[in-house]
Amino acid sequence: MPVGPAYRPEPHFFDLGDEYGDAVRPADFPETILRVRNDRAAATVGLDGLTDAEWITAFGRFQPLPGQPGPMAMRYHGHQFRTYNPDLGDGRGFLAAQMRADDGRLLDLGTKGSGTTPWSRSGDGRLTLKGGVREVLAAAMLEAQGVPTSRALSLIETGEPLERGDEPSPTRSAVLVRLQHSHVRFGTFQRAAFFGRVDQIETLVEHVRALYHPTVAAGDAPGLLAAIVAASARLTARWIAAGFVHGVLNTDNLNVTGESFDYGPWRFLPSYEPGFTAAYFDSTGLYAFARQPEAVFWNLTQLAGCLKLVAGVEPLTEALNGFGPAYIRELRTAFLDRLGVKSLGEAADQRLLDATLALLREKGESIRWEPLFHDWFAGFSSSARALAGPRAGQWQGEAFDAFRFALFEHEPDRPERLEHPAFARPDPEEMLIGEVEAIWAAIDATDDWSPLHEKLARLEATRAARA
Repeated sequence: MPVGPAYRPEPHFFDLGDEYGDAVRPADFPETILRVRNDRAAATVGLDGLTDAEWITAFGRFQPLPGQPGPMAMRYHGHQFRTYNPDLGDGRGFLAAQMRADDGRLLDLGTKGSGTTPWSRSGDGRLTLKGGVREVLAAAMLEAQGVPTSRALSLIETGEPLERGDEPSPTRSAVLVRLQHSHVRFGTFQRAAFFGRVDQIETLVEHVRALYHPTVAAGDAPGLLAAIVAASARLTARWIAAGFVHGVLNTDNLNVTGESFDYGPWRFLPSYEPGFTAAYFDSTGLYAFARQPEAVFWNLTQLAGCLKLVAGVEPLTEALNGFGPAYIRELRTAFLDRLGVKSLGEAADQRLLDATLALLREKGESIRWEPLFHDWFAGFSSSARALAGPRAGQWQGEAFDAFRFALFEHEPDRPERLEHPAFARPDPEEMLIGEVEAIWAAIDATDDWSPLHEKLARLEATRAARA
């Protein structure tokens, strides 16, 4: 299969052997209709030059790419809603390939809906087309907002009618391929610890350290945990600044590079609501919007518990204790980035963070989350635009005055970005559930894919405007 000169295969996880994953065969789909191909993402790993037919062969039929050994279903365990489950593993996906990106990072090609594996249990190993569309949208929105995220590389419709108990059935099917920094999960370590495999923990520590956190010294498990804590704090802060609710923060859905992935029942906040949940089955609000930092920290403690097999409790505890301070630092930075202003120091930055959250809290349902960051991007430089826009009447009151004072303390960061056409639009790109359902309804009812592709084009414009 022809690939570009930027393509550099490095299948390192496959080299770990069959104790970490199982060789599998992809499903033989009755159809392979290409619906989404992300050429910008593909270009980073030298795969953008594939024809549509070659693309389908690679990402619908899964003929191995050059230098890749073939699909592997990864083994892992995990806590699901804090109940340990030793029967997990890649049940409807696999690791298809690993390669170097143009920025030097090692990236994975992972699948969703690619067929049954030894870990499918009673599942069919398939993905609904609606689920694939939702993941494409979530990843595109999060990338536009500066959140570390997997990218949806490919979505192919596969022609199988699927039965699902929680949505109208039969429904259409698809296979998704995502491009992300790592699929090594907290649950990958949990599986090794469950079986008391000190040797596997040591192997995983070195594998993850060398490939993803190379500044950590060889054999330094607490140092590795500290690096994962820092990356997880950054991710969590970026979710909060984006008004994003992942929905299922189980230990098999968090990875060692601090990059979110596997978007199931996700939602974005319509407006400030700490108890907002994404999953209908999250009856206790365990993974509600404002509880996400707590959930991530709890998961990190489970990872630390695995590392006790190879390191002392005290240095691991010290690494864990870094989460809170790191999260607050990252939250300040995330809000500065979303507002397009420069840091003025810890005290002033915290004042702006507090004032922003106070304004969102006071306005409640009268102001949506995303428009605040659209109207006031680059601070003072957006004053005329915001006060002449469709929400001008909202920008008043004590909480707003405190917000404006704190914002105007900060110098705009690259205010020339306001010249991008995305900021000339009266409203920002949002991703509320009504629009998601409307995009799907057009596909489901009349096979009209134009709303999806138009949305993706606008999200790309938003990403470019803020970049």
